[in-house]
Amino acid sequence: MEFQTPEDTVPSSFVTEELSRQLIGRPPATGAWRDGDPSGDRLFVPLPSIKLEGGREFNGARIAYESWGTLNEDASNAVLVLHALTGDSHAVGASSKAHPTEGWWSDIIGPGKAIDTDRFYVVAPNMFGGCQGSTGPSSLDRSGREYANRFPYITIRDQVTAQFEFSKAIGIGRWHSIIGGSMGAMQVLEWAITYPDAVDRIAVIAAPAVSSADQIALNSVQVEAIKTDPAFDKGHYYEAKPGFGPHRGLALARRMALLNYRSPGELNERFERSWQSSVSPLGGGGRFAVESYLDFHGNKFTRRFDANSYIVLVESMNSHDVGRDRGGVAQALASIRAKSLVAGIDSDRLFPIQDQALIAEHIGGELIGGELRVIESPYGHDGFLIEHEKVGPLLRELLDS
Repeated sequence: MEFQTPEDTVPSSFVTEELSRQLIGRPPATGAWRDGDPSGDRLFVPLPSIKLEGGREFNGARIAYESWGTLNEDASNAVLVLHALTGDSHAVGASSKAHPTEGWWSDIIGPGKAIDTDRFYVVAPNMFGGCQGSTGPSSLDRSGREYANRFPYITIRDQVTAQFEFSKAIGIGRWHSIIGGSMGAMQVLEWAITYPDAVDRIAVIAAPAVSSADQIALNSVQVEAIKTDPAFDKGHYYEAKPGFGPHRGLALARRMALLNYRSPGELNERFERSWQSSVSPLGGGGRFAVESYLDFHGNKFTRRFDANSYIVLVESMNSHDVGRDRGGVAQALASIRAKSLVAGIDSDRLFPIQDQALIAEHIGGELIGGELRVIESPYGHDGFLIEHEKVGPLLRELLDS
């Protein structure tokens, strides 16, 4: 993801006629949460020095998180939920001035829901390198300047190192379950391999064990779209006035990504060759409805995300390879001892179903259901955020195991 918002499932005419009113005015230089902004439901935890995979020590990091439910006396009911590339800690709840989007899994997490907050203490952190409260490129260093392009290269393993330190800081030594989709599921795999004594159950949804050349190529053109925006200014754009930041490059990257998050069938069936207005797109200056859809979501994205952070996180995804320095992918997966749910989406063209089949084939420990669980959906990769009635029962099965 993939971040699914409610307007993604309404008619395109409603998108432009109603929701575009939210986009009046020039976009800010960054859509990041900044110190001094309303904290909303976020809590903040400072981390000790983090040793990055590349050898650098990173000092002064913090993690923003949200939680639901109550931790029991022996801390045995804690569930860690890890978000996708463009998500954040706001997995549950309404949008507000403090939280630019509605909770991305509000239909999954809550009292009596698949991840039942009457039973479990559920924690969702914003990942290290992100832009919604956790330390990332838009954060201030000790001199009071944004890290910008001085923020270090970080890997999926580095993000999990930060999450491990965060877990200790909030008093969780062992997680009942760690659950994630897409980029979050990459982190789930690293948790199970790097810290096998810290987790009993894992859910890996719509993610690979290693980022392929094709996936890296898709990411590279998105990064280049941002960097070639003249307003990007090599990452030093935070002082720019609204409308003068790298919003065009970031919006273009988002539009590129959306094409990978949705299936061809869904886009074709939903939009066909319809026009957005009565003005013809066949040389008359009008636009096809699907073009307006992509434009709307690209433009909206610039109001809740940061261009530097997008680059940092995409490059982290490119680093993903559970087999690196572990004897290969099969050997690394075989070392996993946690009970595991592995699920994929049959129409996913970003991380195709064969990626999850590879994980299910080699993963160690008990595989919930005894096989890869295939979610049938027309929505492509974003199905794990949309198909609540199909994803929910699978998560219940894992949590009850």
